[in-house]
Amino acid sequence: MRSLEDALGSGNGRTLILDGGLSTQLALGGANLDDHLWSARLLLDNPEALVTAHCAFVNAGADVLIAASYQVSFEGFARSGLSATVTADALRASVSLAKEAASSADREVLVAASVGPYGAILADGSEFRGHYDLAHAELVDFHRRRIEILLEAGPDLLAIETIPSMAEASALVEVLTTVPEARAWFAFTCRDARSIADDSPFGEAIALVAASPNVTAVGVNCTSPSSIESLTAEASGITSKPIVVYPNGGGTWDARKKQWLGAEGMHLAELAPAWRAAGADIIGGCCGTSAVDIKALAEMRL
Repeated sequence: MRSLEDALGSGNGRTLILDGGLSTQLALGGANLDDHLWSARLLLDNPEALVTAHCAFVNAGADVLIAASYQVSFEGFARSGLSATVTADALRASVSLAKEAASSADREVLVAASVGPYGAILADGSEFRGHYDLAHAELVDFHRRRIEILLEAGPDLLAIETIPSMAEASALVEVLTTVPEARAWFAFTCRDARSIADDSPFGEAIALVAASPNVTAVGVNCTSPSSIESLTAEASGITSKPIVVYPNGGGTWDARKKQWLGAEGMHLAELAPAWRAAGADIIGGCCGTSAVDIKALAEMRL
């Protein structure tokens, strides 16, 4: 694995630019995401569309691509009648497709394998609440299996993202202790400028994961842009580790309609300077942001 720290250092203090919302970019390209497997379905049916979307972010100036493994799980794939072998192959393919796109760049582009929350496999918006009826050991088992396979595929790091609860964060930190070679950033989804999705204090969540030697950056994703500046400042006051932020376009996810309602019309390039001033080292976008937004952000050279 290449190092996120080295990438930050080689930028001479410049902010690293993440990609944007993969599903958003795929939809703009005409991909059909009307499935409980969401973008993970394309790993099976249309991998070329994923490479095209990743390349759009590379061409826009992204320094880091996030692989399409967010929605991939043994349990979720089994619900669609797909075997454990197919699931493992999809996890590996998500990394290899992102690597293929990264290799098209004339500069170093890192690949982060996405590790989404348990709630994502339920396809009912649970990742924005975090209240699962699962014991700690069950969460550990759920995450360990796919993290081990993702690491076999050789990403530069893991993007543990959209984590909504302290319980799930604790389970993931435990998993990381069993794979000492793993390096990861850890991003929470937040209800507001003070709390993560399960109402736990954001500062306590950051302190929990920042204590792990496997965690190389901490922060927030898939959260309203209006909360990012405050959350960034709080995180940077708790840890000296790099801060990663990639908000959504605002609004609320309607799990029944499978769409964002009341989006705020976020413009990354307008808001990012304040996030940088608050302590963000790595900035990108999540749901509702596209390669157009990442291009405008990259051109600022923060």
